[in-house]
Amino acid sequence: MDEDFARTDTEAGGRGPLISPDELAAELDRLTVLDVRYAMGGPPGREEHAAGHVPGAAYVDLDRDLAAPPGAGGRHPLPDEASFAAAMRRVGVGRDRPVVVYDDWQGRAAARAWWLLRHHGHADVRVLDGGWSAWLEDGHPVESGETTPEPGDFAVSTVKGTAVVDADDVLGVDVLIDARATERYAGETEPVDPVAGHIPGAVNVPTTDNLDERGRFLPADRLRATYARVGADTDGTVAAYCGSGVTAAHDLLAMEVAGIPAALYPGSWSGWVTDPGRPVATGRRPGPRRPR
Repeated sequence: MDEDFARTDTEAGGRGPLISPDELAAELDRLTVLDVRYAMGGPPGREEHAAGHVPGAAYVDLDRDLAAPPGAGGRHPLPDEASFAAAMRRVGVGRDRPVVVYDDWQGRAAARAWWLLRHHGHADVRVLDGGWSAWLEDGHPVESGETTPEPGDFAVSTVKGTAVVDADDVLGVDVLIDARATERYAGETEPVDPVAGHIPGAVNVPTTDNLDERGRFLPADRLRATYARVGADTDGTVAAYCGSGVTAAHDLLAMEVAGIPAALYPGSWSGWVTDPGRPVATGRRPGPRRPR
């Protein structure tokens, strides 16, 4: 993993990657807010956005704006830089204006937008902790109808703010984390992809382990303990994957809170199994890695 990615925002003395509903409400006039509501296998969240959203929030379509078409790179490959930058400019993202992203999926879709913006060099991006439901629960105002923001001037940076690993290198990561539900990790069920199981050697931290009973992120010390149990800390290389590369960003966001640098394997399980020659493990304990 490149040394440029060895420091998290939290370690660097920043505000961290999360923002509470009250903090967002207090800063709303100086932020660009993006609504990334999404349901896997369901319709886009545009109708939900039109029915009610954080005032001023622009809608971002995960499948169209935050991913390339499915293929050998998995079900949600990373979008190409030009397409992503154009999408972000369209929804009002500027180079220097702070951005907050939210969803109604406890941060799983919003984390993808957070990760991509950070990856492409935006220095100030946060996720609304608890998402849309927390905004409503805390009694903050709602706006309805379409949002047409002024175009932004966002441009991708040549210096990337988050790290990636590809299929050729993922088996060499010290700690590889699978963010899917345990049943899918173990290969006991696979409702989406054609092959069940996990990448050999991967350990399992389901995204639900990052959250409290209200659907908000656990505090940093508890997240550090969660990831320490699978060997993820600041001493070695860490990467995460999931089914299609989307919800893995939730684990990366949690590790950012915990101060643990980690990379994304974008192809994730759906990309891994496009090559029948790649090894597959099953069971609830990490399967042995193929000798390198």
